[in-house]
Amino acid sequence: PRRRYAESPCLKLLTKFNLILLAAFGLSVAVVSTIAYFFLVSSAREQVTQQAELMMASATSMRTYTASDLAPLLEKLPDHRKRFLPETIPFFAATTIFGDLRKTYTAYTYKEATLYPTNLADRATDWEADVIRDLRDHPSLRQISGERDGATGREIYLAVPIKATAECLQCHSSPAAAPPAMLARYGSSNGFGWQLDETVGAQMVSLPLSVPLDLARAAWGRLVLYLVFALVLTVAALDAAAYVFVIRPLRLVAAAADRASTGDPNAPELEVRGEDEIAVVTAAFNRMRVSLAKALRMLDD
Repeated sequence: PRRRYAESPCLKLLTKFNLILLAAFGLSVAVVSTIAYFFLVSSAREQVTQQAELMMASATSMRTYTASDLAPLLEKLPDHRKRFLPETIPFFAATTIFGDLRKTYTAYTYKEATLYPTNLADRATDWEADVIRDLRDHPSLRQISGERDGATGREIYLAVPIKATAECLQCHSSPAAAPPAMLARYGSSNGFGWQLDETVGAQMVSLPLSVPLDLARAAWGRLVLYLVFALVLTVAALDAAAYVFVIRPLRLVAAAADRASTGDPNAPELEVRGEDEIAVVTAAFNRMRVSLAKALRMLDD
């Protein structure tokens, strides 16, 4: 019973040491993980925005290629004026290419929204029209990005202005200038009256806000897992060090003190290692044991 009583303070000391470590590390993990979450969300948004910009650049490149290289070749076909070839239209090329990209990037959507389109499927919705008017009112803007409430929640969007070029005016200046095949397909009521360099629409890439949030949460989950794993390893290492350098020496001192308190003359002298506080306590106990033994002998005499 005496030995168990001597060891119990050491066990309580290790428990208190662990509780202090867990509280300190737990607070640190909570603070670090909170800061990291907001950082990861911001980083994920930047990542998906960069992907949207790359998709936008790809669509713009395809539009340019179609207008400058592909359309002139197709227009040389003998029956070009008799039948409408959508492959000569930059809108068609960019939308088709993005349709293929969506097989990989399924969350992204692409639309070339126009205020007065030839094909009514390209007509801008209310919020798209507001973006187009904003681009029209600020000609120096190369793009606009932001967030909005969509049908499935918050969305991130990126918009680049579409300006009427000389090639566009060959079909969209007036119905008289348009190819008969285009008029036969779409009619003469829509998509005309464009002016040179006028912002008539916008290329728009959008995706749900849940995409960057899912990326951030996945990265955050891995980070928290690594932090907890590091916490467990750190506490285990500190526990081992505390046991070897603090708990075990204190147990030896406690056991020796228990034997000395019963007047055991065979209680050995404890080995003093180093010059730290544990060594000081051990040396002090050795001196106390010697003094106690002398006092007991004097009482016996």
